[in-house]
This record gives sequence, C-alpha cells and structure tokens, in this order.
Amino acid sequence: MKVEFRVAETPVFLPSSLLHQMADAGAQMAKTLIGWREYLDAALQAIPSGYRVAGNTTHPHFLTADFALVRDESGVLAPRLVEIQAFPSVYGYQSVLAETYRETYQLDPGLGLYLSGLSNRSYWDLMCRTVLGNCDPENVVLTEVDPLHQKTRPDFEITAQRLGITVLDITSLQPVGNKLHYRNQTGKLVPIHRIYNRAIADELIARKIRLPFDLTQPWDVEWAGHPNWYFLISKFSLPWLSRPPARHPAVPPAVFLPDFLEGGGRRQLLESGVTLPHAADPGTVYHQLLLKPLFSFAGKGIEFDPSQAHLESIASENRSDYLLQQRMDFVPTIETPHGMTQAEIRILYLWPDRGTLTPALSLVRLGRGKMMGVDHNMNQEWVGASAAFFPR
Repeated sequence: MKVEFRVAETPVFLPSSLLHQMADAGAQMAKTLIGWREYLDAALQAIPSGYRVAGNTTHPHFLTADFALVRDESGVLAPRLVEIQAFPSVYGYQSVLAETYRETYQLDPGLGLYLSGLSNRSYWDLMCRTVLGNCDPENVVLTEVDPLHQKTRPDFEITAQRLGITVLDITSLQPVGNKLHYRNQTGKLVPIHRIYNRAIADELIARKIRLPFDLTQPWDVEWAGHPNWYFLISKFSLPWLSRPPARHPAVPPAVFLPDFLEGGGRRQLLESGVTLPHAADPGTVYHQLLLKPLFSFAGKGIEFDPSQAHLESIASENRSDYLLQQRMDFVPTIETPHGMTQAEIRILYLWPDRGTLTPALSLVRLGRGKMMGVDHNMNQEWVGASAAFFPR
C-alpha cells in the first residue's frame, strides 16, 4: 500500500552514547512518574469525563519519549525532552523502515539499530510478548478509529501480519454480557481477550464518536496499552518533571496555563532561566514559549509565539487543558542537498506483563520547519520519517 506520510531520503547516524543518554533519561522520567502518588492522583483527575477506563494496569505497556538536540552551555550537543507519552507508536513499521534502509543502502552490518542489545528477532519476540501477553492471537485485536483510512495503516498491517492479530475499527466491537467480541471474516462472533489499543482519546472526542460499549465499565478484557496511560504519562507530566523534587536536566521549564496567568508560574519560568517580557499587557508576545494542549497528538494545537491576549482569551474553565513550555532551538545536525536539517529522536520502549521497561528502538523525524512532525514537512525533500543507526 502507499505510505501516506513522507519518508526521508536518508537514515541518520548517531553516537551510541547519545542514544543511550536519551533512552536512560526517558526511562528514569517514566519510573519517577509511575512511583509518584501525588502526580498520578493529579493526572487521574485530569482524564476527561467518560474516558477513565476501569481496570488500570500497574504500568504502561508502551512508552515513547521525543528529544530535540540542542547546544548546552559548553556547546556540546545535548538532548532535551519534547514530550513523553505512554501510548504506542509505529513499532511495526519503524522496524521494517530501518531494516529497509540497511538493505537498500547496503549499510555496514556492524551498525546497530535496536537498543538494549536486541536483534530483529528478539525485538519482535518482545513485541509479541507485550501485545499478546498469554492470549491466543485470534482473541487479540488492534483497535483504532477508522483504521483503513489512518496514515499509520502500514504499521497496523505489519503488526497484524507479524503477530497474527486482527485490525478493527473500535466502533465495531460488540458487547455481550461483560465481554467484548468481534466478527471474523466468516461472520463468527469471536470473544476478545486482549486489546492492542491504538484509538486516541482526543480523536474520539473531536469526532464525537459514540462507542457501542461504555469505556468506564469493568469489561472482562485485558488492555495492551491501557487507555488511562495515554493521560497519566503525557504532556501533563512536563510541568511536574521540570520542577523539584522530580526536576530532570533534560526537561525544559514548563508550567500549566492557570499557574502562568494566576499563580506563580511566571516567576517559576523566570527562576528557571526563561527570558520573558517585563510587561504582561494584551499586546505582549512570548517568543520563548510554546502553548501546548495537554492531550493532543502529532503536534495538534501547538502554538508558537502566544500573546498575552490570546492566553487570556482561553475560557477560564478550559485553561487547565494547556501548558506553556520553553521553546527549544533545535540544532540542525544533518547535512543534506537542501541544507542543514534538524532531527527529532523518539525512543520506543516496550514493557510486557511481568517484564521490565526496555528501550527497544529509535525513530527519527527530519525537518527544516518550526514543527518536526511529518505532516509539517510535506512540500520539502530530505525530510520526514527516518531511522537512526549507531556504531556498536
């Protein structure tokens, strides 16, 4: 099938120490948040009504951490967190893309690709354990909103082929008693024992989709990627990770919008070294800040250079759904025929039942615009989805 997003002409090559630095940072942040009762209680309260799913797991099965490369005070390239999200990425597609780069360009077989000492085989073994658990593939489904028309469909198809599971529109699930079911190709009603969840809550909300079952009810089903973790480890964590006691050096300063407008958020940013205008009149523009909605995906809703007037125009009852984060200057590090290009590196983690949090693979996005997502670099060349190799 056609890949509907842009794939970059080149992979990238990174020092293994830099990749491991990012992988360790993301894992440390996730473990801090998971063990922080005060944080989890606050994040749980931020889940929109009707989307707090019963039967939460003790840890997420999937985690992604996105990093920008900046220059630190000594001029050395250093990673800075863009965001962290406990939700699946394109784990299947990314493995195939990276292996295709290796084959097409006949790259040195000594170059590493998978993290934590994984190989292609052990990566897919770990993916299988994480998605399937102890369930028969026939009883495991990948659910998404209208999956046949999602840009990530290639990933769904690769995952379904490798793991033997079925891809379904989440609106097609059928409740019977306390169990969920689907109809297979012969029309037989098959019970679902485990769901590999790819349906994003903000898309369900934006499309005003009514599911045929109540997410908040205690269904007799396991979740591979429990929906609550989409909220529990998300942009909501950024202000928490940028202040004591959890402050991490890779996290840029961030505050919730209500704290900035009505509390100590402005002072907190100033004390963290963020340069802000002295005045706060309606015409004031904050060039060093980004306005981000807490629960959006693929960069939706992010605003550069927000003004005081715009911040104040957000209804008071909606302000808790936004944060302000220090804007980072990505350092262009990739030389291409079209000029120096920036790279954003995503670390993909897997965490199977009764297993450990494992950095498994990296994903790279190349771009030359303000935004790094593939949707924001459509009319350029030598940008888009890519993969990282490193010397072993």
